[in-house]
Amino acid sequence: MPVKTFNWNFVTDQRIQQLKGQVRAKEERIVQLETENAVLHLKLAEYYEIIGRSNSKAVQLCSLYNEQQDLRRNTYLNLIQICQEVQKLKQELKDFQSFSRLLVSNFHHQYQECLSQIVDAVQGTQIENENLQSFQARTVDLEQSLQEINELYQVEKRKRKELHNNLVELRGNIRVHCRIRPLLPFDTESVEPAFQNRSISLSEKVIHAMDDETVLVRCNRPGHPLFNKTFQFERVYSPLESQTIVFGDVRPLITSLLDGYNVCIMTYGQTGSGKSYTMLGPHSESDAISPSEADHEMGIIPRAAGELFRLLSKNPTVNPRVEVSIVEVYNNELFDLLAKDSSGTIVGVKRDVITTKEGKSNVPLLTYELVESPAEFMKLINKSLQLRVRHPTLVHADSSRSHLVVTITLTMSVPFDSYVDQQSSQKLCKEILCTTPQKVMKGEKPSFPLRGSSPASAPLDLTEQQKQVQTKLQLVDLAGSECIGMSGVTGTVLRETSFINRSLAALADVLGALSEHRGHIPYRNSKLTHLLQDSIGGDAKLLVLLCVSPCQKYLAETLQSLGFGSRARQVQRVQAKRRNLLVSGKSK
Repeated sequence: MPVKTFNWNFVTDQRIQQLKGQVRAKEERIVQLETENAVLHLKLAEYYEIIGRSNSKAVQLCSLYNEQQDLRRNTYLNLIQICQEVQKLKQELKDFQSFSRLLVSNFHHQYQECLSQIVDAVQGTQIENENLQSFQARTVDLEQSLQEINELYQVEKRKRKELHNNLVELRGNIRVHCRIRPLLPFDTESVEPAFQNRSISLSEKVIHAMDDETVLVRCNRPGHPLFNKTFQFERVYSPLESQTIVFGDVRPLITSLLDGYNVCIMTYGQTGSGKSYTMLGPHSESDAISPSEADHEMGIIPRAAGELFRLLSKNPTVNPRVEVSIVEVYNNELFDLLAKDSSGTIVGVKRDVITTKEGKSNVPLLTYELVESPAEFMKLINKSLQLRVRHPTLVHADSSRSHLVVTITLTMSVPFDSYVDQQSSQKLCKEILCTTPQKVMKGEKPSFPLRGSSPASAPLDLTEQQKQVQTKLQLVDLAGSECIGMSGVTGTVLRETSFINRSLAALADVLGALSEHRGHIPYRNSKLTHLLQDSIGGDAKLLVLLCVSPCQKYLAETLQSLGFGSRARQVQRVQAKRRNLLVSGKSK
């Protein structure tokens, strides 16, 4: 019988397979455990984060608790101080009561003395009444004499004013007019809490027009004695004087534009003082008026355009060309309000102002629009005003945040002979006024020609050349100066206010340097003064219209504006000159 052999290889293979299965099971268990370990680590990290946040909140709660403890401690100390103040007030009240009793006793004694004095005064009054009757007869005679003297005074006053204006023009001084606006509803609104407990009414009228040349300011400030201060200007407008009256004094400057002079008219004053109303008339929804009042309420800019085209229509032979540019100076940057994008929409583009080799200010790439009527001119103005930056403040609900400069450039043909004759006449007049007194004092004869003779002039042959004169009218509506505390501005508007005040301060610095005849005039400290360099320090006829508020609330700002105007009057510039002839587009 054969012996069966045991198959060890088979057993071994079976055992190996069994062990491999156990290994795979262990490996799967290991992967499972590693996954669970990773999940546990994530949960542990979350718990650590929760514990960290809890610790942070605990620290905050501790800090809050400490602050509350400090607040309680300070409150307790304040209560102790209040109690001490109450005890002090009680003692002062007792002292006041004793003083009052003494005062009543003294008053009774003085009353008896006054009563006896009144009896004596009554007796004296009877005697004075007899003298008064005799004085009344003399008063009638004096009143008649005074009326006659007053009529003579008014005549002499008008003559003096005409002579003064002529002297101002010859000296080159800046003409300054002052306009006092009427009290408005917002003058009694938006009063700061710091002002509410004052005994002075902030809406009280303290600025008055004494006459057409004098402004009276009643300086009534808390802690200061009451005193009156006066300012003199070439013209002062009361609150009752209309836009028509104001433009009546501006109209001769438009005629000067056609006579060959550069002209600049600017309004200066605090926010809400009536600058934009004076220059443009009603332009916001709050200023809306009926069509019947539109002509009466128009400002200087639309009236100047109408007057310019009216004068040009009377003399069509001059072949005029009227071009307009409009810019605003916002945050010390210059923006062209007539520049258009590729679609033809006016968008306003930033420009720069430079100084030419001749020392004149110039704005490269500035847009000029040709206009042929006042309607076209005002259409450009209205479109530009829509781009002008405005923001409401506590002082004014529609405050302009930029300086607006409207420039009208007039090019016209003139008879050369008449132009030379007028220039020679002006030179002759200046020689008479400036040199004659010195020569008369020395016993010499004046060197100007006799009446009927003509001054010698160099022969000029321009018969075959174009005879043109180019003049410029600048109409400037300055942004208003502001007291930051009163206007209540913050953020972007606060930054705008800072730039506005700095540019106006730069304007004052330029005028100060001009009045003191300094060697360097800081025109480039501001884009505004750099742009207006030719008008402020050049030979243009410059009129500054001060706009001021009449109420007590804005007394400090009003005094600043009036002081600015007084300094501007002292500036002596070169005499206003007529523009030279343009030959083939160049100055000859």
